[in-house]
Amino acid sequence: MPHLSVNGCRLFYDVAGHGPPLLFLHGLGSSTRDWQAQLPHFEDRYRVIRVDLRGHGRSAKPSGPYSIPLFARDVVALLQHLDAEQVHVVGISMGGMVGLQLAADTDGLVRSLTVANSYVEVVPRTWQRRFQTWRRKQFIRLFGMRAVGWVLSRRLFPREEHDLQRNLFVERWAENDKRAYLDAIDAIVGWSIRARLPEITCPTLVLTAEHDYTPPAHKRRYAERLPDARVVVIPDTHHALPAEHPDAFNAALHAFLRDIG
Repeated sequence: MPHLSVNGCRLFYDVAGHGPPLLFLHGLGSSTRDWQAQLPHFEDRYRVIRVDLRGHGRSAKPSGPYSIPLFARDVVALLQHLDAEQVHVVGISMGGMVGLQLAADTDGLVRSLTVANSYVEVVPRTWQRRFQTWRRKQFIRLFGMRAVGWVLSRRLFPREEHDLQRNLFVERWAENDKRAYLDAIDAIVGWSIRARLPEITCPTLVLTAEHDYTPPAHKRRYAERLPDARVVVIPDTHHALPAEHPDAFNAALHAFLRDIG
C-alpha cells in the first residue's frame, strides 16, 4: 500500500484511473473510505487521488499540534510527489476547509474546487460556542470514539433504511485514535479563511445538503465572496452526503466538472 513521508508524517494515499487529476479530501475522523461510492464513477475519466490526512485512517498519527494549513502543506507535498498539476479538488467538511486553504495558499495548483458541507471559519465567538467545544471534547475523553460514532451516526443517517450505513459508520469511527482526533478538532477550532475568499479565483462548487449542520443560506453568503462560485443544494440530504446519496452527489460533481472543461 502506498505511503509517503512528508513534513515528518507518513501519509497513506491511493491513485486509480487516468486523466486529469481529481483529489478527494475526507472529513474529520474519516479517511479515504469516505469516497468509496465516488471512485467507480470517476476513475474512468480522471486520475483519482485519495489521501488519509495526518492523524486519520492509515496515515501516521504523530503528536500535535495539527492545523488546517499543515494539512494543506501535506497535500501539496503529496501532489508534487505524484507530479499532479492543475488538480480538481473535492473536500467534504474538514476536507473542504483543507481544499479552501490549498486554493488560497497555492498559485495555479487547484484547477477547480468543490466544497461540500463545509465552512469558511470555525471561530467560537461566544461563551456558548466555547462551552459546546469544551463539552464535545470532554464527551470524547470520557466515553471514547465508539460512543461518539454512535451519536453521530444517528444525525448523519437518520432514516430507518440507513441501518447498514449507521452500523458501518460506528465501526469505522471506533477505529479512530482518540488523541489524534482531539488534535484534529484543535486544528479546526479557531481556523478561518473568510478574509481570503476573494483570493480563491478558480471555479468553485459549493455543494450543500438541505439539512446540513448549517443551512444552505449560510453557504450562499460565503459563496458570494468567491469570485467564480456556484451553489448547488441537494434536497432531503444530510452532512454525510457522498455516502447518504452518492448518486446525487456524483451527478452534481460530474456536471460541474463537465461544465468547466
